[in-house]
Amino acid sequence: MEENEIFDVIIIGGSYAGLSAALSLGRAGRTVLVIDSGEPCNKQTPYSHNFLTNDGSKPNTLRQIAREQVLCYPTVYFLDGFALHVAPVGDTFQVATKNKQVFTAKKVLFATGIKDTIPITPGFADCWGISILHCPYCHGHEFKNKKIGVWGNADMGYEMAKIISQWSDNLTLFTNGTSTLTPEEVNSLNKNNITIVENCIEAIEHDNGKLICLHFKDTEPEQLDAVFTQLAFIQHCDIPAALGVEFTEKGFIKVDRTMQTSVPGIYAAGDCLTHFRSIANAVAQGNKAGATINRQLIEEKFAI
Repeated sequence: MEENEIFDVIIIGGSYAGLSAALSLGRAGRTVLVIDSGEPCNKQTPYSHNFLTNDGSKPNTLRQIAREQVLCYPTVYFLDGFALHVAPVGDTFQVATKNKQVFTAKKVLFATGIKDTIPITPGFADCWGISILHCPYCHGHEFKNKKIGVWGNADMGYEMAKIISQWSDNLTLFTNGTSTLTPEEVNSLNKNNITIVENCIEAIEHDNGKLICLHFKDTEPEQLDAVFTQLAFIQHCDIPAALGVEFTEKGFIKVDRTMQTSVPGIYAAGDCLTHFRSIANAVAQGNKAGATINRQLIEEKFAI
């Protein structure tokens, strides 16, 4: 790999979406550089589920296997590094890294994910991804029919409580303060035997990330096996915003059916696009992005 080489594609982010795209492109004979900072959002999660043929595998094991398989293709290169800046230069893009390396590519794919905004509640960060979880399809079965809590309020809390009720009848919605549920939502939850607790959560007691109980300001602790919630987030990478890429109202990168952003030549895939965060979905999006980028490069070659 030469620093002055013009790659067909530079992929920023080397987790599931990025590696999936690299695999598609490598199999198409495209020259690809994957730049990865080694900070996947599920780095604390012990096991991943709902990924066909790999249900229950360790996330890091999946990444390692994927990386090894992708690097079997001689036109794909991997750089452990941090991309700082992307700038258009003519009909290419220059990507600068924290180590002051500069690489050039015809197309850039962002597979950079998002960063969850972890509450400052003591114990929350230790349990996140282990027993405080975001996706019942990824982790709900492991807590089926156990004592589960939902941490949320308003429509988000209501909707998540409805979903989690499929996995357990022993369910409590913790609003962490005065409920902002509508009377209709409260009545719906009550009819389905879902308890609502409005007390403020002061701390989370756990054993190496495994939830023991929630501690409240004014009442006795409550033992639980797991809590499901949705957190606010920010984009893990601020380069797309600096490039002028368009975002959705919820803060996700906006792409068209070819996975291209509002900036021509800039593509995106994975968790940076959607609330539907799963390994299977990230792999699918990366696969599609790799194929559509390859098709665009072919179209440009045959342009009349």
